[in-house]
Amino acid sequence: MFDNHTHTTFSLDSTMQAEDAINSAKVLGLDGIAFTDHVDFDYPGYDDAFNFDIFKYSEFVDKLIKDYSDTLTILKGIELGLQPHINHKNIEAAKKVDFDFIIGSVHIIDHMDPYTGDYYVGKTKKDSYTRYLQAIYDGTLSFKDYDVIGHIGYIRRYGDFNDRSMNYKDYSDVIDSILKTVLHDGKGIEVNTSGLRGILGCTMPDEGILTRYKELGGEIITIGSDAHNPNDVGANFNETIELLKKIGYKYTCHFVKRKPIFEKL
Repeated sequence: MFDNHTHTTFSLDSTMQAEDAINSAKVLGLDGIAFTDHVDFDYPGYDDAFNFDIFKYSEFVDKLIKDYSDTLTILKGIELGLQPHINHKNIEAAKKVDFDFIIGSVHIIDHMDPYTGDYYVGKTKKDSYTRYLQAIYDGTLSFKDYDVIGHIGYIRRYGDFNDRSMNYKDYSDVIDSILKTVLHDGKGIEVNTSGLRGILGCTMPDEGILTRYKELGGEIITIGSDAHNPNDVGANFNETIELLKKIGYKYTCHFVKRKPIFEKL
């Protein structure tokens, strides 16, 4: 079992030292960990603060791979923020070094960060979620150099709605468009466990969307904690594995040199 989504101090929003993440993974008995630090170009309010020297990052992870080769598999990943107008920058970033794994995620919609609350002004829940999902769909149509789409349902964390659910049936058209594009392109999705540690009380995406992905023939699926501190590495993996088994998944995977390696559940 691998934790396929973790953030070190190379990410602006993380204070986790890579060595602490590695030690947590070893204590838990994980087979490996992927470092997937944020690169988000044109992040409002932060200019270029949400990206870093990719060559320096690559050298840093290469040293970790060498130093811990006897005890833990370490994978070199990145989490690219999808926005169609900066596709050229993402394409360049993805090709700068030999990554094992690339997560494509939407954090910014229409040049607004949902975290600040401005995105929701003048929008209903339906409007907010539909536009977010459309942004993911636009990303999958226009950018292809990713391996999995990250944390579908991320926007649910921040809207001040009494009901934060994103039921598949309410957004089936756009969700199907995303999942069918992902499958057509031979890509996968992530099941992100961080929603189980917060206000949502479920994975991202939730059971309904994970079930639909399986119905459509989806098999490429990674599990990631989205850890920004050592205590969250590998968190909630057991219950997530049970959820995937319940739905009917038989495998998860991690990526090496951009190729999925399947692990039996």
